[in-house]
Amino acid sequence: MAVAEAGYAEPTPIQKKAIPPILAGQDVMGIAQTGTGKTAAYVLPLLMQLKYAQGEAPRALIISPTRELAMQIEENIRAFALYTDLRTVILYGGLGPKSQKEALEKGTDILVATPGRFLDLYLEGHINTRSLKFLVMDEADKMMDMGFISKIHRILEVVPRKRQNLLFSATMSELVRKIAGDFLAFPTVIEVSEQATPAQTIEQQVYLVPNLKTKIHLLQHLLKDDEAFSRLIIFCKTKASADQVYHYLQRRYGEEQVRVIHANKGQNTRINAINAFKDGQVRILVATDVAARGLDVSMVSHVINFDVPIVTEDYVHRIGRTGRAYQSGVAITFCHEGEKYYLKKIEKLIRQRIPEFPLPSAVFVEDTGYDEKQAIAKQIDEQKRKDNPEFKGAFHDKKASNSKASAQKSTRPAKGSKSLAGKKKPKTGTKHR
Repeated sequence: MAVAEAGYAEPTPIQKKAIPPILAGQDVMGIAQTGTGKTAAYVLPLLMQLKYAQGEAPRALIISPTRELAMQIEENIRAFALYTDLRTVILYGGLGPKSQKEALEKGTDILVATPGRFLDLYLEGHINTRSLKFLVMDEADKMMDMGFISKIHRILEVVPRKRQNLLFSATMSELVRKIAGDFLAFPTVIEVSEQATPAQTIEQQVYLVPNLKTKIHLLQHLLKDDEAFSRLIIFCKTKASADQVYHYLQRRYGEEQVRVIHANKGQNTRINAINAFKDGQVRILVATDVAARGLDVSMVSHVINFDVPIVTEDYVHRIGRTGRAYQSGVAITFCHEGEKYYLKKIEKLIRQRIPEFPLPSAVFVEDTGYDEKQAIAKQIDEQKRKDNPEFKGAFHDKKASNSKASAQKSTRPAKGSKSLAGKKKPKTGTKHR
């Protein structure tokens, strides 16, 4: 009944394939496109096996790489467990631990946590792991990317050896497969689609844009279509870039239509921004990759990559914020010369070419300033150096060329002076008559 109320009419492919082996007690490694119901694929069988509240210590632990994803998982658990007495506690950093400690003292069945906060409270003696029967790792690849490997190994040391392990993600590198071997025992591998494959419901586009100002002009042009761009997320590479785009949009559309979230924003600010976006109060959400995973909002019409992500896997998670639950969506990427390197890597990862669209004639193309030209040239040099460690760089070549020219110039005689080669040698010896 709770599942129907949550809006599920029939199971998605990942749910069909994952739920039976999980119920059978097998370790599972699940790979599926983002937005296809991975959370429900492990939460539903967990609830079915836990059945009812029991004891004070947690029996299931779900590890999440980010606060936002942890909150999304906990929200899903509460929806699915509506007609049970199962208790859920969520643990994450950014807030004082006092309320979390109090919640643990009351007892819990399911623990949703980020690795750092879990270990902090465990080491302080607030978490008893002896009753744990299930360990779930969601977005495992991101966990590794964010440097949680050592924390994951520490968690594995403090949980019971006899347990069921579940690992889910939209992307799964060979490195993650190797690391997964440390705690998955003969797992059932479920690959609904090839890893890092964007959903078929997402239309992808790329615009080649020369510089930052022209990106702003293109964004302004696209957002004129209020009906098509009804609810969108704009992803930026850095906090500074996100703030810059946000302040521009805020001046144009007002505070009531735009919010920004990134690591420098307080937890409450981020929660309020996400909730306002989910409720439809806000049309535009500007974010860094902190929000690329775990942000489950229906009816997102567009995702705009204002910057091409450097971590290529993040592209799949970014664009997965639209086209969710088999609805259609559009993902647009702005790319300048220094970002083409990463665009090619993304196309290789997703095994498809992203269609290139010409800049609309109404978009004013700015000249690229000197500083930005230099920054882009430096990016291109660094990229070439990654592929070829012996590459010295355009600046090095220019310097070497200038030095060579200077050296050649110094060997030439000064203007107005005669070279030694041009002078006659003095006569020696006696003149014979």
